[in-house]
Amino acid sequence: MAGTESRGRAERRGAGALESEVLAALWATERPLTPAEIQAGIGGGLAYNTVHTILKRLYDKGLVLRDADGRRGAYRPAKNAAELTAEAMHEALDRGPDPIAALQQFVTGLSPEEERALRELLAGGGA
Repeated sequence: MAGTESRGRAERRGAGALESEVLAALWATERPLTPAEIQAGIGGGLAYNTVHTILKRLYDKGLVLRDADGRRGAYRPAKNAAELTAEAMHEALDRGPDPIAALQQFVTGLSPEEERALRELLAGGGA
């Protein structure tokens, strides 16, 4: 498991995994968090500087916003988890040579609950 001790050394998490953990911590609360609060919430022995670097990367990508009002150096997500996931799905479809074939493959892997929700969304004309 990432961030746990293995043969006396902490396993390294990739930047993508760290970014996901930081975003998850921000999505889990209604208020902006400081790097120290995120560090404490994630655990796993991450250095403060590592958390700050991840926040800077997320900020540069437009995924987090720095709180201009109130507490200095607090961050909040620019998009919720559903918005970010939908954006990634659109980007993936745009990259492929055949988006219809990709959609067909995607829907064949849906659970019955997901398929039912998709059918209801499509029947209602969207969200």
